[in-house]
Amino acid sequence: MSESIENKIFNRIIGKKKGWVFTPSHFLDLGNRAAIDQALSRLVRSGNIRRLVRGLYNYPEQHPDLGVLPANVDRIAKALAEKDNLKIQPTGAYAANLLGLSEQVPAKVVFLTDGNARIVRLGKLSIRLKKTTPKNMATAGRMSGLVIQALRYLGKKHVDNKIIDILRRKLSNEDKSQLINDIRYAPAWIGTIFQRLQK
Repeated sequence: MSESIENKIFNRIIGKKKGWVFTPSHFLDLGNRAAIDQALSRLVRSGNIRRLVRGLYNYPEQHPDLGVLPANVDRIAKALAEKDNLKIQPTGAYAANLLGLSEQVPAKVVFLTDGNARIVRLGKLSIRLKKTTPKNMATAGRMSGLVIQALRYLGKKHVDNKIIDILRRKLSNEDKSQLINDIRYAPAWIGTIFQRLQK
């Protein structure tokens, strides 16, 4: 029986794109938790998948020159969110980096969440889920939420014409409309920038 669970799990994994990050809860429809954990352990031992931390796995991507690539931060956060049915929102330096507003690739990545706070450490990288208010999560998963968090991180004094030009190029017309729809969730000074981006 456990053999068939292992095959079912592996078939689901290879049906996903390489780089997928997942937890045992992604397979609860296939069998009981103990059998799933055992099957995942065997798949780790056989080298088909890797364990990132306890309860978090990755179907690794291979690069022809670089070898096995590190797991993608967004995918790790998404897997954690799916496991506990949470909303998440990139914030701080990471949000600014995703929008091309900062070259800095932070070693500590912070996501706001409506769930419990926790920290996941993967080698030198740490991913922090930080509990926040419902208002801060109102735009979670939307471009408007990412822009609000990136601009908050940069600060009013550091948002100049260059930053606004980068955003103007980066955002689609649909994104810009969404900013106006969500303007009530932004601090007043960021709302003014949302309006400038429409021109």
